[in-house]
Amino acid sequence: MNTQFGKVLRKLRDQKGLSQQELADRMFVTRSTVARWETGSRMPDARTISLLASHLGVKVDNLLNAALQPEGKPVVIWIEDVSTILNGGIPVIEKTLPNAIVKGFTRPAEALGYAKEHPVSLAIVDIELGAISGLDLCRQLLEINPRTNVIYLTAFVDYSFDAWSTGASGFMLKPLTEESLKEQLAQLRYPII
Repeated sequence: MNTQFGKVLRKLRDQKGLSQQELADRMFVTRSTVARWETGSRMPDARTISLLASHLGVKVDNLLNAALQPEGKPVVIWIEDVSTILNGGIPVIEKTLPNAIVKGFTRPAEALGYAKEHPVSLAIVDIELGAISGLDLCRQLLEINPRTNVIYLTAFVDYSFDAWSTGASGFMLKPLTEESLKEQLAQLRYPII
């Protein structure tokens, strides 16, 4: 079951002011087919997702991302080598993303091990991490899962140009605030909320 896709589909359908029957008529399917898509008990194929996007006036990527998003809560990790900063910022992430599983790591190797076992939706990465650069860590996280959104969080604006060459989704300056995180979440390549 993919309830995330169903939620997105229903939201888009409601925004267009369409009933399930009206969307079904446009798609040449039954109303119960649309209902099954919205409950997550059935998934349309790629061609049908493309047609749905056209009828709903959205990019195909919006629906495909919802279809490909893993079920359950999004997993967010934060890699920061200063434990007091990490411990102080975790509540900010939890408040901003109350439905997420949030894990903090002071050691990049532990974060990589966790990412190999869990589908990480968002990684917030400090750039200066001691033996390994956050830039290199970003590349490794994306090798594990290319759909991981990586946002750099650093005290050094000088890294911003280097950061963009790594495939990251965003860049924030310390300290972590709810406002700056919300701004970055709105611009993710692969939306998680």
